Amino acid sequence: MAVYTEVSDEALRAFLSGYDLGELIAFRGIAEGVENSNYALKVTGGDFILTLYEKRVDPAELPWFLGLMRHLAAGGLACPEPVAGRDGEALRELAGRPAAICTFLPGVWPRRPAVTHCGPLGGALAALHAAGQGFTAERPNSLGPQGWGPLLERCRPNADTVQPGLCAELDGHLAGILREWPPLSGQGSLPRGQIHADLFPDNVFFLEEARGKPRVSGLIDFYFACTDILAYDVAICLNAWCFEPDLSFNITKARALLAGYDAVRPLSAAERDALPVLCRGAALRFLLTRLYDWTNTPPGALVTRKDPLEYLRRLRFHAQATGVSAYGV
Repeated sequence: MAVYTEVSDEALRAFLSGYDLGELIAFRGIAEGVENSNYALKVTGGDFILTLYEKRVDPAELPWFLGLMRHLAAGGLACPEPVAGRDGEALRELAGRPAAICTFLPGVWPRRPAVTHCGPLGGALAALHAAGQGFTAERPNSLGPQGWGPLLERCRPNADTVQPGLCAELDGHLAGILREWPPLSGQGSLPRGQIHADLFPDNVFFLEEARGKPRVSGLIDFYFACTDILAYDVAICLNAWCFEPDLSFNITKARALLAGYDAVRPLSAAERDALPVLCRGAALRFLLTRLYDWTNTPPGALVTRKDPLEYLRRLRFHAQATGVSAYGV
């Protein structure tokens, strides 16, 4: 579930009195997501999403996230736009939690992503990167390469209970990835900017056009967004969208995703050449966070555990890639 903090009718009506959104019509919890409490809010002024930010989100970073979303929406990207109250502020407090109201986006996320989803996804990701160029405030990626070693150390005591020899294998992958990772600046560096960093299928909404062709109607959940290598965001999507349920890699999906991206923001030759190591890094990042949650989450906790070994299979695939041709280029 995704409602960790309950909101009473009285508290909600008092909260809404600070906005010019009209009268409350309906209010219900949204049973998706794992980080925050989300509610669908219907008022006479329209449909909105109310989010209460839970303890896994640093309140000090919320102005950056909301500012990025406001900037992207102003640039034409289909993403939630924070709604300001009468005092001009979008970030407020409700039920003892930081809270914000954002615009509602229509559409549904694909439970079984198809090739026809991957091209529009690539185009939407490139549009996000292009729109983000004018947002100059930076947020370091706390789950970037500098964080992988410390996270692995936190996982080390219990990692081999998930699979014997796992820690030694991850040590080897980590060393190789860090050795090949593009530098932050200077020779060999790659274009940087604002990235989503978590653009999984459940964070992308689609609507069907004529003849059943899907189009992206919204990108949501920007609370892992940060300033990093743009092509790393592409690598995250290749991991999240292009593996089948049996964890085989679908090169047709990858080709469609990259073609959709290139149609809006063509990847440079250096970015393409870096895709194998960027994909290895993205697989390791999600493997480690899943592994930590898997081995450190007590029974009954609200965090939904996900199998880290699914990303070990992905990591092994990328480690065997001999070049960018493995991704359909």
